Amino acid sequence: MRIILAFFALVGLAACETAEGFGRDVSNLGNEITEESQEAQ
Repeated sequence: MRIILAFFALVGLAACETAEGFGRDVSNLGNEITEESQEAQ
């Protein structure tokens, strides 16, 4: 039973790390688009 709980805990942590990294990537992309649009004006 403990092994199963540990497995789900690790999967949950990995999912959070992935979502956080994805959020940072999207944020960086948005910042780059904003900078490019400001330069174009």
